[in-house]
Amino acid sequence: MNDSRGQLRLSRQLAWQAAQCRVLGSPLYARLLSRAAKDAEAGGIVWEILRARHRDPFSSALSLRFMGAIHRIVLDGRAEPLAAHYPSAGGDPAVKRLWRDFSATLADHQDELRVTVRDPVQTNEVARAAALLGGFLHIFERSQLPLRLLELGASAGLNLRWDHFRYVAGPRRAWGPPRSSVRFERVFVGDLPMRGTCEVVERLGCDSTPIDPTTREGELRLKSYIWADQVDRLDRLKAAISIARRVPATVDAADAADWLDTRLDRLRPAATTVVFHTIVWQYIGRANQDRVTRAIETAGRKARRDRPLAWLRLEPAGEMADLRLTIWPGGDETLLAKSGYHGRPVIWLEK
Repeated sequence: MNDSRGQLRLSRQLAWQAAQCRVLGSPLYARLLSRAAKDAEAGGIVWEILRARHRDPFSSALSLRFMGAIHRIVLDGRAEPLAAHYPSAGGDPAVKRLWRDFSATLADHQDELRVTVRDPVQTNEVARAAALLGGFLHIFERSQLPLRLLELGASAGLNLRWDHFRYVAGPRRAWGPPRSSVRFERVFVGDLPMRGTCEVVERLGCDSTPIDPTTREGELRLKSYIWADQVDRLDRLKAAISIARRVPATVDAADAADWLDTRLDRLRPAATTVVFHTIVWQYIGRANQDRVTRAIETAGRKARRDRPLAWLRLEPAGEMADLRLTIWPGGDETLLAKSGYHGRPVIWLEK
């Protein structure tokens, strides 16, 4: 592929992500990515940094990796002019000369960015727990057994602590610790089940490049993938990290299919094993998707009433994500809810 075709391909990726950011409430990133798209097509500094990566699969979210790598530099205090525009660093997007300061940061840190842009996106969006809540409570109500959690693409494992968050659907409808520092309000649409208690007996996850949220570097990396003008998401992440420091969960560096084969070899008695994932499927790749599906279905055939298996997944389905649940014995599948990609709103469908 010659440079002009590569520049056009990269430009289209950046422009597509700009449109998505506009829809999902990040006008700052929409502006920057729109300008970056034009710069890439013209063979500017954006093209120089991303030239070696422009053939990466669309599903690898190159645009978000690019913005995350830049945001990390800002949050680390090494791009003061650009920080003046980033609310996550106390800045104001309305400050003039945004593109000038952005492109100057690219030029100053281009060697570093060529390396860090290779890192996969690690959003670990805590708000997706609001959609998962109904699924977990539905599973518990059906099995009346404590839950053994197995999360694929767990990143830092923050959503493995979902039961330590507070969910409020109305004045008399809430679930979770009342004093939790992570709260979800004005999120739910429909009659979301919020009944009783739910015990979690094991919290395990895997990721290709897991993050330890209790370290400075881990926290910095997680923050870098939050869009810089979405401060509410950043505040929620900080609160979830504080919970992670006191609620243990294990996240292994492992291939999802291999890891799952081992964890599903024997289902734990007197517990429901729940395999779950959120906006991860596209990153796993087709071959591993097939392997993961086979591993779950094979284990499902071994499930019994005293050791059931559930597969809960929140994955893209057009403008919103679908929350789907399959439970064994039986293997029946249910569409439980629709959710925004960053967790808002959650539209409960199951009656």
